[in-house]
Amino acid sequence: MPRALALSPHLDDAAFSCGGTLHRLARGGWDVTMATLFTASVPDPQGFALACQTDKGLGPDVDYMALRRGEDLAAARALGIAARHLPLREAPHRGYASPPELFAATRADDSIVADLTEAVSALIAETTPNLILAPQAVGGHVDHVQLVRALDALGCRTPILWWRDFPYTIRSATPQEPLRDRFAAFPEVTLAFDEAAQAAKLAACAAYTTQIGFQFGGGEKLAARLAEEGGVERFRIAGRLPGLLAG
Repeated sequence: MPRALALSPHLDDAAFSCGGTLHRLARGGWDVTMATLFTASVPDPQGFALACQTDKGLGPDVDYMALRRGEDLAAARALGIAARHLPLREAPHRGYASPPELFAATRADDSIVADLTEAVSALIAETTPNLILAPQAVGGHVDHVQLVRALDALGCRTPILWWRDFPYTIRSATPQEPLRDRFAAFPEVTLAFDEAAQAAKLAACAAYTTQIGFQFGGGEKLAARLAEEGGVERFRIAGRLPGLLAG
């Protein structure tokens, strides 16, 4: 059985950006794992890290990341795939102290790439994927950028479908693409998926109940926005596209 490994920086990125493709792979007989890297619960969050949950109506006593991990498990069930959660800390717990800092240059003291490289290397060794899916860091979020750097440090030879990070792709006519030059030489690929996969993707995205209000303005607007995408997801491909997706 062929295996696919989706490397999601946060608990929603893979489902939002390539959930239809993940469902299509799983339905085609692939063993699909969606591994989210930055999922650590941090006791007694402070400052901006605390605001990331209180601005969504969640009190300081709520384990925000545990809640989000539960949402991710529901999303994985909707897509018919497995979910894994790695205990790395998100950027607000690594010194990034405001929304603008999340989308600016990475901090000089942010040493997360070494931990990411080790974690991703272990995941790849364990799951032995025939295909990896990962972000292009469209939008410029530092956690997405650092994941790309970790994969570069590994020099992985497994084919990689690099997704365009949704919904950052729709927040601006010209979204930030700090790694544009890094991906420019890779062929662009547009993958379509049928109505069943579109429904599965919608159900998966809707499972992230703490996020859809902030990201889309609610469930109805989420559904409308996904419908506007027209049942396609866009990537750049490094290596050979597997037969199931090439056809």
